[in-house]
Amino acid sequence: MNTDNVVVDTDWDVIYAYTRTQALDDGVLVDVSEMAREAGFVWPVAVTAAVWAIVEDIPARFQGIQSIEGRLWDLVWMAYCAIRQAQHPGTQLAYSLIMHHGRKTYLTLKLVTGPGDHGEPVVTIMLPGED
Repeated sequence: MNTDNVVVDTDWDVIYAYTRTQALDDGVLVDVSEMAREAGFVWPVAVTAAVWAIVEDIPARFQGIQSIEGRLWDLVWMAYCAIRQAQHPGTQLAYSLIMHHGRKTYLTLKLVTGPGDHGEPVVTIMLPGED
């Protein structure tokens, strides 16, 4: 069956499905929607566990100067700014921000929009190599 260039194969049974809710419950995704709303997002926003680990991993030289909340704010605010500045918005957008982690100063992230468990729009922020 072909509808609007989307191929739907109805002859296959789903063997396994892993929902966004399960990923949030398991800690694979971390819900940051509350702070993201403050930054201007209207859709739910989650970050991957790998991104969250970077947010939490404040280098020793910045202990007492940076906080998890401040680093998270920078991450969601810069994501919001990247969306607003995008010339050709789509379902994926790469953006960079200053976030000290390890010996690095800059962090490049991938913002992906898509359907949630019930078809609602959601945003996921991840490392470039994640999907």
